[in-house]
Amino acid sequence: MAALRNDNSDDNFSEDESTPLTQDMYGGSQRTIQETKGWDVFLNPPIKEESGSMANQECLELTVKILKLCAYIITFVIVLASGVISKGTLLFMTSQISPKKVLSYCNKDFGRDKQFIVRLPEAERVAWMWCLLFAFMVPEVGTLFRSLRICYFKSWKKPPFAHFLIVWLAETMHTIGLALLIYSVLPDMDVVKGAMLTNCVCFVPAVMGLLSRSNQDSKRFIKVIIDMVAIAAQATGFVVWPLVEGKAELWLTPISIFLISAGWWENFVSKQSPLPFIKILGKMKQDLNQTRYFMYVFISIWKMLCFFCATCVIIWIQESSVSHFFTEFSNGFGAHAITIEEIKPVLGGTSLPDISELIPTGDDITVQAHDMTPIYVLLINVFTTYLVYIFGKFACKIMIQGFSYAFPVNLTIPVSISLLITLCGLRNGDPCFFHDTFPGYLFFQSPPVYFLNDFISIQHAWIWLLWLLSQTWISLHIWTPKCERLASTEKLFVSPLYNSFLIDQSMALNRRRDDQADVKTEDLDEIQKEKDDDNYETISNVTGASGPRNNIKSSDSITRIYVCATMWHETKDEMIEFLKSIMRMDEDQCARRVAQKYLRVVDPDYYELETHIFFDDAFEISDHSDDDNQVNRFVKLLVNTMDEAATEVHQTHIHIRAPIKYPAAYGGRLVWTLPGKTKMIAHLKDKSKIRHRKRWSQVMYMYYLLGHRLMELPIPVDRKDVIAENTFLLTLDGDIDFHPHAVQLLIDLMKKNKNLGAACGRIHPVGSGPMVWYQLFEYAIGHWLQKATEHMIGCVLCSPGCFSLFRGKALMDDNVMKKYTTTSEEARHYVQYDQGEDRWLCTLILQRGYRVEYSAASDAYTHCPEGFNEFYNQRRRWVPSTIANIMDLLQDAKRTIKINDNISMPYIAYQILLMGGTILGPGTIFLMLVGAFVAAFQIDNWTSFYYNIMPILLFMLVCFTCKSNIQLFVAQILSTAYALIMMAVIVGTALQLREDGIGSPSAIFLIAMTGSFFIAACLHPQEFHCIIPGIIYLLSIPSMYLLLILYSIINLNVVSWGTREVAVKKTKKELEQDKKDAEEAQKKAKQKTLLGFLQGGAGTNNDDEGSIELSLAGLFKCMLCTHKKDGEEKIQLMHIAESLETLGKRLESIEKQIGPNPPMSRRRSLSVASREHSLNKVQEEPIEEDIESTVSDTETVSTAPKDERDDLVNPYWIEDPDLRKGEVDYLSSAETQFWKDMLDKYLFPIDENKEEQARIAKDLKDLRDSSVFAFFMINALFVLIVFLLTLKKDYLHIKWPFGVRTNITYDESSQEVHISKEYLQLEPIGLVFVFFFALILVIQFTAMLFHRFGTISHILASTDLNFYCTKKAEDLSPNALLDKHAVDIVKQMQQLRGIDDPDYDNNSHSGPDRIDRRKTIHKLEKAAQRKRQIGTLDVAFKRRFFKMNSNGQNPGTPVLTRRITMRKETIKALENRRNTVIAERRKSQMQTLGANNDYGKLPAGGVQLRSQRNSTTMSVQDYFTRGQLNAAFVGDEDANSVQMQARNNWNNNNSRM
Repeated sequence: MAALRNDNSDDNFSEDESTPLTQDMYGGSQRTIQETKGWDVFLNPPIKEESGSMANQECLELTVKILKLCAYIITFVIVLASGVISKGTLLFMTSQISPKKVLSYCNKDFGRDKQFIVRLPEAERVAWMWCLLFAFMVPEVGTLFRSLRICYFKSWKKPPFAHFLIVWLAETMHTIGLALLIYSVLPDMDVVKGAMLTNCVCFVPAVMGLLSRSNQDSKRFIKVIIDMVAIAAQATGFVVWPLVEGKAELWLTPISIFLISAGWWENFVSKQSPLPFIKILGKMKQDLNQTRYFMYVFISIWKMLCFFCATCVIIWIQESSVSHFFTEFSNGFGAHAITIEEIKPVLGGTSLPDISELIPTGDDITVQAHDMTPIYVLLINVFTTYLVYIFGKFACKIMIQGFSYAFPVNLTIPVSISLLITLCGLRNGDPCFFHDTFPGYLFFQSPPVYFLNDFISIQHAWIWLLWLLSQTWISLHIWTPKCERLASTEKLFVSPLYNSFLIDQSMALNRRRDDQADVKTEDLDEIQKEKDDDNYETISNVTGASGPRNNIKSSDSITRIYVCATMWHETKDEMIEFLKSIMRMDEDQCARRVAQKYLRVVDPDYYELETHIFFDDAFEISDHSDDDNQVNRFVKLLVNTMDEAATEVHQTHIHIRAPIKYPAAYGGRLVWTLPGKTKMIAHLKDKSKIRHRKRWSQVMYMYYLLGHRLMELPIPVDRKDVIAENTFLLTLDGDIDFHPHAVQLLIDLMKKNKNLGAACGRIHPVGSGPMVWYQLFEYAIGHWLQKATEHMIGCVLCSPGCFSLFRGKALMDDNVMKKYTTTSEEARHYVQYDQGEDRWLCTLILQRGYRVEYSAASDAYTHCPEGFNEFYNQRRRWVPSTIANIMDLLQDAKRTIKINDNISMPYIAYQILLMGGTILGPGTIFLMLVGAFVAAFQIDNWTSFYYNIMPILLFMLVCFTCKSNIQLFVAQILSTAYALIMMAVIVGTALQLREDGIGSPSAIFLIAMTGSFFIAACLHPQEFHCIIPGIIYLLSIPSMYLLLILYSIINLNVVSWGTREVAVKKTKKELEQDKKDAEEAQKKAKQKTLLGFLQGGAGTNNDDEGSIELSLAGLFKCMLCTHKKDGEEKIQLMHIAESLETLGKRLESIEKQIGPNPPMSRRRSLSVASREHSLNKVQEEPIEEDIESTVSDTETVSTAPKDERDDLVNPYWIEDPDLRKGEVDYLSSAETQFWKDMLDKYLFPIDENKEEQARIAKDLKDLRDSSVFAFFMINALFVLIVFLLTLKKDYLHIKWPFGVRTNITYDESSQEVHISKEYLQLEPIGLVFVFFFALILVIQFTAMLFHRFGTISHILASTDLNFYCTKKAEDLSPNALLDKHAVDIVKQMQQLRGIDDPDYDNNSHSGPDRIDRRKTIHKLEKAAQRKRQIGTLDVAFKRRFFKMNSNGQNPGTPVLTRRITMRKETIKALENRRNTVIAERRKSQMQTLGANNDYGKLPAGGVQLRSQRNSTTMSVQDYFTRGQLNAAFVGDEDANSVQMQARNNWNNNNSRM
């Protein structure tokens, strides 16, 4: 790399940093447009088209941000308001159970001059006691049901007895403490002091937290001091109120709150504690994660019994009897009276004096109690408590925990106290203030008047602030969450549910502490060192076998994504969409890598990327010889579209370097280095060397990436395990279009659940025409309802290979990868294994216990069949394979349920319902058509039956006897006819529904179905347009659910792919053989005619002529006295044609070599020097020169010399000029041996054994016949039964209770009015099917609602807001903004567009006001001199990064002002970050060159680094750009020449060998 010095730059930066894109770094040159004529400088820049995955992104992002802002506010308000109401209702209930309570009563209704008091009767107090008991039991019952559900439907583990005993003891203490607090302490205390006391239940957690502090904690001394202060503050709660109040009953307070605090011990112990006992509890805490639900099945029941018993004991102690607790139950919740006592008025205000000073007058008044009030208060308490829990959990899942969870939880008590003081003050001032709100005999246990008036001045009241602050410190972890997005409940909370009495303390102390440490910026150096990030091109090769087995490195947990795409015969547009998606992934990965490397930020979403394309049937017979192969036109199309795709993504003309060509045992390999420096590798499969088809391509990349590249790493098995868990295979089709964010959402699901084996996204069909419109609605309904239901109640059964993410560890499990290599030997295997490979792979994963999920927010767009025939052939593959795989899963259901926690018996029952509906679908559609004909055309049942059965039998006959094209032609005709009939049927059905009324079964089902579709569309606003083609779907029901099913089942024996098939290029031998076969067939056909019989078989070809011939304008020809033509003339013409063809090829070869491009020898040397070609020598290529000539039917071999070729050294295809002038390299010996072994064992081409093929064909036909027979008989029996029952509906029916028609008639003779009711009649089978489909609809609709909520949560969780209102003050600093938006900043600074000309803009302005600002001529003039924009993204970033200046405006940095606020400050922060990184690199470089190179040895590769100020240092800036040379990526050819030449010489030696 050139290193021109720039004297004006700081730190002696080299000039290559300031002009990196003009260097030959990326396969380009320093040519300017001077080679282009001045008159040809007009531009055609790429226009940014927003379609597919890029459409409406800005609108969607804005909508989601507004939605998240609303989620912040709404969640905060709900959590705070519900917490305050829950706390208030609890204190309200406890205020009513004290037998000593006396309350002033409103005198509004009895005389304003009188004063009244009320004492609650026993029945009223008992009702409130039971309400408190029920409030405690509600979450415990929920815990019981949750534990039973998980233990029944998922796996469970029995805990050790010691663990069970400790948990039982802690929960028993917690329960007894709650009973004491609720029934003894709070009733004897006013509500303000009671609310304050609830901040003192953190004593045991505080002690455990202090004892768990380890030496590794930063600032441990300060934290320990604060811990001790917090413990002391909590301990004061034991004695303050008992001392202040002076009541003996309140000395139960310390016992109560200590026992309560013991319930939250688990969350505050750590195995890192220096104390052995705490360390044991910390290890036990980890084991409890697996045994918790089993224990809580029993503990939840025990807690309810314990609380009930403790309640009875407390009541017995307080009141010497417990019988009234049961006997007064019915009276308490029924009608009972409240006695109001009149007392002599007290002078000096409305407040009551001491009870002993009250003087009753004896005039008592009885009022009726509001018996429903306790129930209402209980329901409010239960509902608001649950709202706090569910919305708090929602806040944690979508990453808004600080503002919408921790803040309202800590505000609950202050707000509650403020409201209670206000309410009690108003009530004390005027007993009638809440006369119309509360029953007059019910109110809070108010504090004394002096306490309210002098609250601020009373010192002991302010001690509550110490309790609140100590609780905030003890629960500080809820302010700084470290959990991943959408974390599960088990990861968020310790106990399954919540504490209904202390909801705010429960939410703070039960929220798990995230004990894992953050990744610090200091760790980034280690990670970069391990993955060699300085010259990133591919996923890191992890090395280093030394060290202990459990020495798992930081880099092992990096997310590694292998993009694995399969290609076959894609079109240019499809390839471009796919390549654009890969380019976007490459750009995103580069931005995240550069942000970590240069901006020193920790990106939790960082991943490494490598793309692999597996090209099926990539070779064809070469044009010049049948002995050599060349890549087909689809591979050439891929090579030629790379630049176009990169240009569209980066919005500037860019040239991707020609791929490196690798010969391989399976065919060949092309390797590109993309602008973001990730690799894209195309594996070209030769079907004569390796098995073709998609399943074997999947076997290739699974064994190559997971077997060879992972399992053969020389590292400990523990590290392999971690790497495998974080390695993901992104499977794609060659026409897919997606955005990096869609992949990130799938990664989120993988990180959330380690048992997740595969995840798929929402697939959107792309194309035009009626078939695409039909598929738009079909895909939408399938994803909205069916996939969402599978995700919610079990597992997704099929993760489509067009866009899915698989976990490497799941694929490597037993009976997955290995079983997937099974060769199809039975007829059933061809259907299940080869026709539906994606579904079979998911079935294998499910049967190993892994989960498969669906993310509706992860959008991908794929081209779907646009023609009727292609669509039918695609579904002809899908339908049988789907049925076969689901049947396989159902047959193995018992074992799958046992091993897979996510698959249960109800889920299997649901799949059985769907399978039954699929099998009986044709019969159901047939009966629907019969009934619709009767209703629409007013014909009888039998006539309708005949009209419908005839075309179906005709179609079945055609499918059995005719070829596929005829079957499809008939299917098209019938589909069109059925569509017209369906329109008439819709009209007839509408009229029938009008007659039957809205309560008829048909009307109810139709309204429910259309309503569910419409609501589903409304819940997917971005996809609402997909419901519009619903009318096409409705018209196509007979075609898709009757004809298509029949076509698929009857063609079960056809195992061809059916789509994207093209003609195969044939050799001369094959062409001659085809010609002979055609002549033979023509001869046989002519012999069968009458003329042929009379001629005795003579004259079989068009080589007859007659002595007398008569013809008329070519309409007919009559020959008399026929005889054979003379064949000599024909042979001579053939010789002339072949000679002209040979001459033409020679001339073409000469033209290629004397043209504008230099000649390229077939046997060129692979060294650098050998690539210098001479224009003086014109040589004909011997391979194209020596064309075999065919003189007659016998071939003569050319005697000209011919090159000997080795497919692993110099195959013919690497010399193809259409593959561009990329260099040739070779695979390592280890990888070559791997492919040879892989081919020998699993992927060798299956020989075309005609006997074996005949056997398979016979077996497939037998399978087809048996399947068709079973399918036909099941549907025939079903149709027959239902149809006969319909005929006898007058005798055997069920009266439908809805839609009853009432007839009123008046008989004039008898003057009587006759009223009769007419019921709709429904046959039993019809009723069963109405409920059957209604049940499926209800299940799918309900599951869709829950899944939609989960999807919205996922979208919100992955959305960051830039608004000031959502940030804390310290987060608005430039450094904080830089850390938050580092990836966005890098994405903007690494743009290739405008790197040489900041004013360059390729967006065409529109409107008259913008034309004058275009500066067209100036841009054309600059374009004529602009250097070719060639470079990599990180180089573009570094150019802007090192030229950045906050004082003066830098041409490279205006891009920052578009989205990042505080531009100048942010750029200043970037400068500071740059200087810090440079200083760290200089220090590291000085140590490396000084300490590690004491003897002046040359660095690796033998390149002497340039000295700057002394002999052992180099430019930090030069090191920044160059680092260490990565042998896989070739930079400048004039620099690092020693290493370059070494490698090329090695290749050249191999070539000579």
